[in-house]
Amino acid sequence: MAISKDKKNTLVADLTALLNDSKMVAYAKYEGLTVAELQELRKMAREAGVKIKVVKNRLVRVAMKEIAAYKDTDTTGLTGQLLYALGTDEDFDAAKVLTKFAKTHAKMELIGGFKDDGASLSKEEVTTLGNLPTKNELIAQVVDTLLSGINGIVSGLENREEKSN
Repeated sequence: MAISKDKKNTLVADLTALLNDSKMVAYAKYEGLTVAELQELRKMAREAGVKIKVVKNRLVRVAMKEIAAYKDTDTTGLTGQLLYALGTDEDFDAAKVLTKFAKTHAKMELIGGFKDDGASLSKEEVTTLGNLPTKNELIAQVVDTLLSGINGIVSGLENREEKSN
């Protein structure tokens, strides 16, 4: 069923707003996934603050042309049935959600992405970004590393004190 021109204009306006607010967009082929699997992906994305959109590639290209950062972005990879993950909170949330989902669902194929400055990302770059630890995980690792030295000193002093007694 054809979409009316008003509906297309509304979709493009919504996409333009989402792209403007997004720090990163990752896209993947979803052909062969069941409705239940797509619902699982949407739930996972919602929990991570990522929006999942299934929309015609042509409308995405039109929306990208309306944003200065995306005007010169290479969109040749936008072919076939694609879903778009748009992350607005953390830099790599969109890549994280699709990468994590693709690990457990073989029919999901990552294709690429775009950064908020308009730079195109390859499949490998999206996968690499998706596998990076989150900001909170990095902070926890640094705190753990800093505390390990202090904990070692305290433990050593306690052991020395026990040996003295």
